[in-house]
Amino acid sequence: MTELRLADVDPARFPADAVVIGIYQAEDDASEPLVLADGARTVAEAFGGRGPSLVETLRLLGATGEPSEVTKIASLGAVTAPLVAAVGLGKASALPDHGAILRRAIAAATRALAGSETVAVAMPIMDRDAIRAVAEGCLLGTYQFSGYHSRPPRGRRTPVGTVTLCIAGSALDDGAAEAARASVVTAAVTLARDWVNTVPNEQRPPQFAEAIGQAATAAGLDVEIMDENALAEGGFGGILAVGGGSSQPPRLVRISYRPNESASTIALVGKGITFDSGGLSIKPAMNMWEMKSDMAGAAAVAATMVAIARLRLPVSVTAFVPIAENMPSGTAYRPGDVLRMRSGKHVEVLNTDAEGRLILADALALACESSPDCVIETSTLTGGQIVALGQRVAGVMGTPQLCDRVKVAGERTGEPAWPMPLPEDVRTGMESDVADISQVNSGMDRGGHMLQGGVFLSEFVPEGIPWAHIDIAGPSYHRGEASGDWAKGATGVPVRTLIDLIEDLAARPLAE
Repeated sequence: MTELRLADVDPARFPADAVVIGIYQAEDDASEPLVLADGARTVAEAFGGRGPSLVETLRLLGATGEPSEVTKIASLGAVTAPLVAAVGLGKASALPDHGAILRRAIAAATRALAGSETVAVAMPIMDRDAIRAVAEGCLLGTYQFSGYHSRPPRGRRTPVGTVTLCIAGSALDDGAAEAARASVVTAAVTLARDWVNTVPNEQRPPQFAEAIGQAATAAGLDVEIMDENALAEGGFGGILAVGGGSSQPPRLVRISYRPNESASTIALVGKGITFDSGGLSIKPAMNMWEMKSDMAGAAAVAATMVAIARLRLPVSVTAFVPIAENMPSGTAYRPGDVLRMRSGKHVEVLNTDAEGRLILADALALACESSPDCVIETSTLTGGQIVALGQRVAGVMGTPQLCDRVKVAGERTGEPAWPMPLPEDVRTGMESDVADISQVNSGMDRGGHMLQGGVFLSEFVPEGIPWAHIDIAGPSYHRGEASGDWAKGATGVPVRTLIDLIEDLAARPLAE
C-alpha cells in the first residue's frame, strides 16, 4: 500500500518524481480562465522566468480546472520534480463546502501518476476536514487489484510508492492525526475492495468466513463463526434456505469490539451473498458475473470492524455477517416454500432471487436480541435502488433520526445516501395467505422494489430499536473505468460512511 507522509517543505524544491498542484476554474465574473490554488505559489514562481507563466502553459495545454481533470507538464528544471501535475478543483467558491471535490481530485492525480515512486502534493489546506479529504484521496487513488494475471497487463504501471503532503508547520499536528486516520480508513476500504473483487470460485461461504475471521482476529477482535450445524440449532431458517442449493454451506460470522469504556452499543449487519445466480428464479446470463459483488455489504461491515479496532473508538460494536451462496440445485429452496426464521416469524418465498433479505432477516433478529442502542445494516439489496437513485447515491430507510445521521455522514465522506420512506401500502402488498409475510409483493409487482426490501427488513427489528438499512446496490460496484476516488470494480462503499457514523454516534449518541 502507498505510504503517506507529511512535511513542512517547499514543494518547488522537494526531491520527488512529480509534484501535484491545484487549479481552479475562474469565477463567472473573472477575466482569467484559470487560477492557481493555495499551495502552488512557489511552484508558479519557479516557472516565472521561463517563458509563459505556469497558468498560461496549463491553459495552452487545454487545462480547464474542471474537477479531477489532470494536466501534466515537464518542469524542465524549473522545480526539483521533473513533472508537475495540475488537477482541477472546480470553482474556488464551491470548494470549502465540498471535501469530496478535494478527495476525488487528489485521487485522480495520484492515479494518473502511477509509475512514479515519489509524489509531493501541494494543495489548499483550509482546515482539518480538508486535510482529511486530501490524505484519503492520496491513498484511495493508488488502489489496484492485483488480480490473476500471469504477467502484468499491458499499460499497467506500478502505483505511487510514497506520497508526501506538503503542509505548513502550524497544521502539522492536525495533519499527522488525520494522516494516521486516513491510513487506517483507506486500508479498510482496500480490504473491502479486495474481498469484493476476489473471484467467486475462490471465495465461497466457508472461505469468505475464514478470511473475515483472520482479518478480525489480527486486529484484536473477538470472532465466532457459526457453521451449518450451529445455524440449524439456532433456527436460522432464512440463511439455511438460501445456502441450501450450494455444495458449500452457509456461515454466520459474529465480530465483537469491546473497549474498556463505552457509552453506547451499536450492531452492524452486512449481506454476504458470495455469488447470486438467482437460485431457481435464475438471473439472465448477461452480467451475471458481477454477482460476485453481492457480498459487498458484508465486506464493508467486516472491514469497518477492523478499522474501528485500530482507531480504538470508545463505543461497543458487534457485527453480524450472514454468508451464503445462492445456487440452483436439487437441494435449493423453491418459490412457494414457507420458512421459519430466527425470530419465529414465517415467510412465504415467492422469488428465490430476493434472497438477501432472508439472510439479513435472520442476522437482524440475532443482532436485536441483545437490545443494542441502534442497528445499522448495509447490503446490495435491490436493483430498485439503482432505478431510483442511480449508481452513486445509496438509499437509506429506517428510523428517521438515524437515517438523517447516515445521510450527513455520507455527505462528509463523499459517499452520498438519501433517506427513503417505508409506506404502509407497500407492507399491505406483502401480505401472505399462508405465512406472516411474503418475501416480496404478493402480486409480484416490482413498483417500489427498494422500499419492499426495506419494509420486509423492518419486520425483523423490534419496535423501540433505532435502525437503518443502507441499500448500496449501485455505489458498491463501479462498472466503468476508475474515476476520482472510485476504482474500477469494487468501491468500498460504505466503509467510510460507517466509520464516520460510528465516530459520530460515539461522540453524540442518538438519545442526545
